[in-house]
Amino acid sequence: MAFPFSALPESLKGVPMGVVVHSYSRYGSKVDSQKYPGFKDAIDLMRHCHSIGAGGIQTTVGGWAEDFGRKVRDEREKLGMYLEGSISLPKTPQDVGKFESELSAAKEAGATILRTACLSGRRYETFKTEADWLTFKENSLKSMRLAEPIVRKHKMKLAIENHKDWKAAELKQIIEDLSSDCVGVTLDFGNNVSLLEDPMEVIRTLAPFALSTHVKDMGVRSYEDGFLLSEVPLGTGIVDLKEAVGLCQKYNPSVTFSLEMITRDPLQIPCLEESYWATFENPPAQDLAKILRLVRDQTYPNALPQVKNLDPEQRLAFEEENVVKCLDYSRANLSLQNS
Repeated sequence: MAFPFSALPESLKGVPMGVVVHSYSRYGSKVDSQKYPGFKDAIDLMRHCHSIGAGGIQTTVGGWAEDFGRKVRDEREKLGMYLEGSISLPKTPQDVGKFESELSAAKEAGATILRTACLSGRRYETFKTEADWLTFKENSLKSMRLAEPIVRKHKMKLAIENHKDWKAAELKQIIEDLSSDCVGVTLDFGNNVSLLEDPMEVIRTLAPFALSTHVKDMGVRSYEDGFLLSEVPLGTGIVDLKEAVGLCQKYNPSVTFSLEMITRDPLQIPCLEESYWATFENPPAQDLAKILRLVRDQTYPNALPQVKNLDPEQRLAFEEENVVKCLDYSRANLSLQNS
């Protein structure tokens, strides 16, 4: 299936990398900081991201007051930034009205793409049995089918993220089965390493369906039950960012690139524990061997980022430093000039 992608508007050609709201723990933060005050809403986030040279934001749209979308639009137009929404799928027919209301607010603000995720957690931690996983899959497909007519009605696009739930081939199959030019993928560059998939193979599989992106680089190190996985500053990890950007631009000339640099302690991927494998049907041993070789051969040269020993002010400073480093790298090393 090919998406009828339109040419990028002249006002957005060559737009700098944007920022995903999840890059900041400051969003809604109650930490009392003079230097790194919390962002109370999308307008605060947008203004800050503009001040550090970002080209746009991808942010949650739930709970917006009736006229807030218009205020976001006014600010967005004044700053010349792009906006993508992040929204929850309707779980039941009764949820469709809320979904449409949030979609309408995002549209009013100027968003044309809505990112969503089917699972808030991680597949290997959330589901203890294959039956649990299959129930989740069935419910997720129902949610997508409830959302699709609403997205189509409003001439928007819905982008399903590979969010440590779907393996690349699974998400590709879902998009193809839905067969809707309104539903594609938010392509996260690093999440599927946690599912033992090479990031570049994931990007090559899902780039043809990418409506939006979560740009990140990943660092890996071994630990006794498998390996550790962290977002790291762009250009220091295992993702070939230039190839990834080029593939996304090849298939979708209008795609924007949004940084998701989450500053946190490393995630433990316990792939040597039996419980990890509960939801993977007949996994080939080659997959495990391949990822463990990658961890061995491309071990992050330094300690992976950690925040557990930082006080709140230090954590906010480290987070801001990482976001700025990534934006600086994108300007210096990634060609975001679309055709």
